[in-house]
Amino acid sequence: MPGRHRKTSPLKNPSKAYLAFGLEGSANKLGAGVVKHDKDGSTTVLSNVRHTYITPPGEGFLPRDTAKHHKEWALKVIQDAVEKASTTIEQLDCICYTKGPGMGAPLQSVALVARTLSLLYDKPLVGVNHCVGHIEMGRLITGAQNPVVLYVSGGNTQVIAYSRQRYRIFGETLDIAVGNCLDRFARVINLSNDPSPGYNIEQEAKKGKRMVQLPYTTKGMDVSLSGILTSVEAYTMDKRFKPDAVAAEVNDEDIITPADLCFSLQETIFAMLVEITERAMAHIGSKEVLVVGGVGCNERLQDMMGIMANERGGQVFATDERFCIDNGIMIAQAGLLSYRMGQETPLSESTCTQRFRTDEVHVAWRL
Repeated sequence: MPGRHRKTSPLKNPSKAYLAFGLEGSANKLGAGVVKHDKDGSTTVLSNVRHTYITPPGEGFLPRDTAKHHKEWALKVIQDAVEKASTTIEQLDCICYTKGPGMGAPLQSVALVARTLSLLYDKPLVGVNHCVGHIEMGRLITGAQNPVVLYVSGGNTQVIAYSRQRYRIFGETLDIAVGNCLDRFARVINLSNDPSPGYNIEQEAKKGKRMVQLPYTTKGMDVSLSGILTSVEAYTMDKRFKPDAVAAEVNDEDIITPADLCFSLQETIFAMLVEITERAMAHIGSKEVLVVGGVGCNERLQDMMGIMANERGGQVFATDERFCIDNGIMIAQAGLLSYRMGQETPLSESTCTQRFRTDEVHVAWRL
């Protein structure tokens, strides 16, 4: 959805407008979008097109099959993004793509498409860190100035704050990511993957009536989620678990429903995330929290984070599914910020990095 936003930082060459095309495909979502930086310093989202690879209930998405999906849909998604932006590829200033982190085969398929566009149209190429893309899109849309960032997605869980042209990681998961934890449990209880397993867990959790005991594992600024997943899975083997029971209709305290488990899992994990985020806020003296990533769409997480921020006299910033779920415009935005600071990716270095750390990126566009 098009929209205009104010400039977020000082950039080089402010006397002209810039157009950037972004291509994202680090997991099961293939996204493309066009962003414009206007002469007056504002940013306009011209298009945001996405297609998701959805597997049957109980199944995850494999790298090979996901890469095949991206290759099959790439032309359609790119054409739609360019047409909706009312522009042409010839008018673009740069082609931006996700360099990492993510799944190897999907990343490679998107990088190949980006390289092809770069060569065909003689456009500069800009490799973008997926995590930085989420942060910059969140800052753009919400207007957050210098927040503590909670980045929560299928493959990443990090607490981040900016310092000296780097996004510093204050805490993270020691094993699996929060989104991966939720998705895997959704498969255990056979929830649909449409539109996403995490979304369907959120809806189930709203029906939950009782908490079951799960491990609460924070270690300093880090969290561990694999033990929680093992514990909640164990409840599905308990004789009290009734997979077909509807929580709203159950009064028997000896019965555990799927909704109860979804509710308990969410509450426990989100409490842990709120705790480490608050600790980072206290450390750097910030009163702003920005929640980004696919799990950042979860309204319960936003509510819990908002309660904590309000108690500290602060505020929580979050976006809706257009911007928090993986998309091409976040890659275009972060890539264009890099490009305007003179950063480009030579064709010989247009590779992918599955483990591309957030704090490896030189954030040249921020002071």
